[in-house]
Amino acid sequence: MVKKLQKLAEKKTAGASGLGGVGALLDSELAKTVRDSAQQIWLAGLGAFTKAQGEGGKAFDALVKQGAEMHRKTQAVAEEKIGEVASKMTQVAGDVGAKAGQHWDKLETIFEERVAKALGKLGVPSNKDVEALIARIDALNAAVAKLSGAEVAAAPAAKSATKAAPAKPAAKRTARKTAA
Repeated sequence: MVKKLQKLAEKKTAGASGLGGVGALLDSELAKTVRDSAQQIWLAGLGAFTKAQGEGGKAFDALVKQGAEMHRKTQAVAEEKIGEVASKMTQVAGDVGAKAGQHWDKLETIFEERVAKALGKLGVPSNKDVEALIARIDALNAAVAKLSGAEVAAAPAAKSATKAAPAKPAAKRTARKTAA
């Protein structure tokens, strides 16, 4: 098309120099060529639009398919990362719990030691002191039983002593009432 226009332009410049009627003929021929060229451009545009419209649906479907695939991949990666983060958080929470447990055990030990020390200052016997006294009482009972030769009689006497113990406070109460 461009070559055709260039030839017409050359003819017009050549014809304009000599013959006046040939120039008018060349002008109408140039106008016709320009109209034909514009018509061809218009038809090419319509053809391109029709082709884009026909292939647009296919392109849209392809883009949707690609988008779905990308969504699936990114979702899988996100779930993997969430799993990693959850695993790390569980590990960190376990470590913090273990450290807190250690500190709690230390605090409990310090508290027990201070309470035992305070009770010792007040004259309250400790568990070890009571156990030592029980052991000494058992040893003394065994020695008394050995000296008296009546091991069997020692056991009922101990039982009767425990039964008699509650009676003593009651006797003290009655003695106080009578004294009043």
